Amino acid sequence: MKKLRILMVVHATLVPPESLEGFSEREISEWRVEYDVITTLRAAGHEVQCLGVLDSLTALRAAIADWRPDVVFNLLEEFNGIVTYDQHVVAFLELMQQPYTGCNPRGLLLSRDKPISKQLLSYHRIPTPQFAVLRRGVRLRVPKRLRYPLFVKSTHEDASLGIAQASVVEDAQRLRERVAFVHDQLGCDALVEEYIEGRELYVGVLGNERLKRLPVWEMVFGSMPESLPAIATRKVKWDKQYQRRYGITTQAAQELSPALEATLDRMARRIYRTLGLSGYARMDFRVDHQGRAYVLEANANPSLAASDDFARSALSVGTGYDELLERIMSLGMSYKAEWRATYG
Repeated sequence: MKKLRILMVVHATLVPPESLEGFSEREISEWRVEYDVITTLRAAGHEVQCLGVLDSLTALRAAIADWRPDVVFNLLEEFNGIVTYDQHVVAFLELMQQPYTGCNPRGLLLSRDKPISKQLLSYHRIPTPQFAVLRRGVRLRVPKRLRYPLFVKSTHEDASLGIAQASVVEDAQRLRERVAFVHDQLGCDALVEEYIEGRELYVGVLGNERLKRLPVWEMVFGSMPESLPAIATRKVKWDKQYQRRYGITTQAAQELSPALEATLDRMARRIYRTLGLSGYARMDFRVDHQGRAYVLEANANPSLAASDDFARSALSVGTGYDELLERIMSLGMSYKAEWRATYG
């Protein structure tokens, strides 16, 4: 790829330093993705500016107008503290006729709203756990069709925010307590779905019209006590000390039958197209002890650190981290946004 002028857009608190020297592991983990991306792009010879965004798009508009980047490398996951507002930033980029990396506004809207995405997937007969939305300010009534144990989470938060061992509930009392936690502490409606005991698998997909499925990856829960449900809590996903304590890791999925791998491939592509995703995404699945696969959710713009699942999955088939970022930029610059059809 030719050398590009790249505007990397990040949260205002996640603008990375020039060097890792002097920072703790905990501090580095906060902006690891941003650091890996910017240092890799600069090492490849690209001209990269990093712009922190909090609650205003004025600086973003000025940077696009004045500097005229070839592409915006979008690493925003929220706007002004609101996760579902990242889609509006991407919509703003389209209004500016600015190519960008990652998912389009419609795909972000549909995938971020878990109830809507599950309704769409159910309509298209893509297996997903039975679920219900329990809204704030409404008397709690759980549909009789749902069977315990149940899994309680936010309707729109990502990165496992609000997910803990207590998220899996066995009876009505614990359900009421956990739903109240989501309502009061996270300030949103609660999504309640049947808990699927089994393997947790991740499938990465790259592409716009033509899709490439990456190798299936798996969360391995190590030596966690059998009394605890094997779920990807916030500690399991992000707490390095906790991971080392129990030997929790992710790796290429082992001993998948050809039939199951074909099912995951087909489901991942259908989910990607059903939700109108573009750029890159990761689908999260549970496979029960009978080998039946259920999609939990689709993650548009998953974490892109060099050590994260998406990059490691790509590396396992020979796509290095630098090549992966180049591919993501190429997809962003070739995405057929509406303004391209109108203005060329």
